[in-house]
Amino acid sequence: MQETIEKQLEIIGVPLGFGAGKSGSELGAEAIRHSPIRGSRVTRHLEQLGFKVTDRGNVTLVQPADGQRVSGDIHNLAEIAASSENIATEVMGALGRGATPVILGGDHSIAIGSFSGISTHFKQRGEDIGLIWFDAHADINTPETSTSGNIHGMPLAAILGHGAEELVNVASAGAKLDPRFFAHIGARDIDPGEREMIEKLGLRDRFFTMSDIDKRGMMACVEDAIRIAGAAPAGFAVTFDVDMIDPRFAPGSGTLVRGGTTYREAHLALELIAESGKMRSFEIVEVNPLLDQSNLTVELACELILSAFGKTIL
Repeated sequence: MQETIEKQLEIIGVPLGFGAGKSGSELGAEAIRHSPIRGSRVTRHLEQLGFKVTDRGNVTLVQPADGQRVSGDIHNLAEIAASSENIATEVMGALGRGATPVILGGDHSIAIGSFSGISTHFKQRGEDIGLIWFDAHADINTPETSTSGNIHGMPLAAILGHGAEELVNVASAGAKLDPRFFAHIGARDIDPGEREMIEKLGLRDRFFTMSDIDKRGMMACVEDAIRIAGAAPAGFAVTFDVDMIDPRFAPGSGTLVRGGTTYREAHLALELIAESGKMRSFEIVEVNPLLDQSNLTVELACELILSAFGKTIL
């Protein structure tokens, strides 16, 4: 297995916001694309790190009719399932061309399509791929446990094989993630039904909560997560929800929870990810420019992408 990040990157925008309860995350991809960081866009900075960068534009999405946000107990299920198939196809295409996908969200429901595509690609080669999930929330609700019906709270359950079959079976049938190769970092707001699911699936030792980070430090928790997810033959994907970071540093997200990581802890985590050489895809989600303050969160998202691909202080 290759031990370094691919030098070819493909940026894939997924301006999907109808998996969330608040509007605005659909604007995140374009905001990240076009926000200047020290005078240059993120693509230019990635090129300066030695990557060949191709922007594939935005995935074609199936929008709710007439802006409708609710259809049955699960909001916009048919539209998100169809959109997820398109996301999976785009991600598989990037991987098939030998590139590392850089996926710009969008709310976290996009992880159903992106990871389903990643997993299916590697399973076709006879390999499992791991996943490191950065988030303040567990995102492991099912339609039975969700109190909101918003699918951005369900993607982890879906890729583990639980919930609506339309979401579970995106790109290929059944679960996409082997729990042995999964790690979650930063949780501090978990619903009662999610707690039961985590216990039922035996995932507690895969969750490095904010309490764990407080006690052990970010470095130790991320190193354990890399060890767990990196044991997969194909390496691992990363999905990063900016609400893992404390609202002081990342105010522009729709489901803020106090008590998150600091600016530097978030960068350290992704610097360690880059050093591992095992990341095969990077996704950043839940950037909401409508809720941002002085573009802080958008700029931070750009900076985090650079840390994930090897930018260091010196």
